[in-house]
Amino acid sequence: MRLSCCAYSFRQALTSGRMTLPDFLSACRDMGCEGAELTAYYFPTTERAYLNDLKRHAHREGVAFSGTAIRSEFTHPDEDKRQADIARTKEWLAHSVVLGAPTLRVFAGYVHKGQTEEEAVNNVVSCLQECAAEAEAQGVLLALENHGGITATAEGTLRLFTGVNSPWLGLNLDFGNFAGDVYAQFAACAPHAVATHAKPGYREAGAHVPVDYARVRALLDAAQYRGWIAIEYEEEDAPETAVPRFVTELRAALG
Repeated sequence: MRLSCCAYSFRQALTSGRMTLPDFLSACRDMGCEGAELTAYYFPTTERAYLNDLKRHAHREGVAFSGTAIRSEFTHPDEDKRQADIARTKEWLAHSVVLGAPTLRVFAGYVHKGQTEEEAVNNVVSCLQECAAEAEAQGVLLALENHGGITATAEGTLRLFTGVNSPWLGLNLDFGNFAGDVYAQFAACAPHAVATHAKPGYREAGAHVPVDYARVRALLDAAQYRGWIAIEYEEEDAPETAVPRFVTELRAALG
């Protein structure tokens, strides 16, 4: 399986200006990652000239764009805010086409005060159905991440996936965001995964539990997943040294 790295792994450096996105792409090359996931938060501009230059730089470095990623909150009870997130998603589907990225990661959101879970779910399904229609038109897959809130469990995540019922919506299966019987939840979501995030571990009762990536590899093979494994590093160690170390560990575990 091909390894990618999420720009979010270097968020402090990218936010402070110590690293640019072209620098990040060069770091991906140096770490031995074949791909890079570009998080929208770190783009200084999305003007076409900048996207073209970034694409050129990636090609020169021999790095593919495994996907793009945005923040969204489709549960929100305020329709104007939901519409703003739909518009942002559509914009980034178009940016993904320019960059040549096959997937766009999105979030569902949380149940808000005064809102029922059913209302939150219905909001997300409606928003994702509209975005999935645009994804089809653009030829970029939406990748819904299990990211807390109403996607904190496989059951909640799959409820949204089946509710949208579009071949242009898949899952961004994050191996650090479930709790409890995580491997059963990985297995339930894996057949619908179009992207993944690999973290060193997950949180269980306040403790850090390492993910068994050899076991994850077996689950992904059983689901016939052939996409990217994108490292999203959130630990306290400096990513400049910790991420390359994790790349080595993942390669050994994934085989």
